[in-house]
Amino acid sequence: MSLIEDLQWRHAVKAYDSSKKVSEEDLNKILEAARLAPTSSGLQPFRIIVVENQELKNKMMAGALNPEVMRDSSHVLVFAAWDSYSNEKIDKVYDYHTDVRELPRGRFGSYTDKIKEMYNAQSSEEHFAHTARQTYIALGMALAQAAELKIDSTPAEGFSSQIVDEILGLKELGLRSVSLLYLGYRDEANDWLSSMKKVRIPMEEFIIKK
Repeated sequence: MSLIEDLQWRHAVKAYDSSKKVSEEDLNKILEAARLAPTSSGLQPFRIIVVENQELKNKMMAGALNPEVMRDSSHVLVFAAWDSYSNEKIDKVYDYHTDVRELPRGRFGSYTDKIKEMYNAQSSEEHFAHTARQTYIALGMALAQAAELKIDSTPAEGFSSQIVDEILGLKELGLRSVSLLYLGYRDEANDWLSSMKKVRIPMEEFIIKK
């Protein structure tokens, strides 16, 4: 199938079959798609926490808009962004870039000095607003890869970030949760959306050409 056909197939699943689990091999493909997503300045200012443990999922359900979906999914991917930029974080990423490319450290110093100056003039909330936006590119990549594998998914913002951050100890890691991605296999009998036509705004209305 083509990517377009895969995206036409997928929908935000409303009920999962808790007895069916995503394989480690397929999960790693979805995570790799997210890891390869483009990010501003190549900083990858977020991490993905993979939650499979049922006890943790049950705790995270508090404050979730669709708690049963979280509970019955095979895995919950938590997209968590850096709470702020720092000179040290930027240097660490670019040292890694130069090491992998077998270039001298500091090779991109003129560029990193510019972005450090820019971020140093901003507040931590402005930082988080920017890092959080980066996570959505990776979320889209993960959704597309899951669809290609015929693994069902549900992206979610309807949850308590405070609860999730506390349960997973994200503050200590300098991270804040932004969105979730539930993965698994639909429960055909209870997923009320699966039998409905996929609806999107018509192309001629959605695209504005100038």
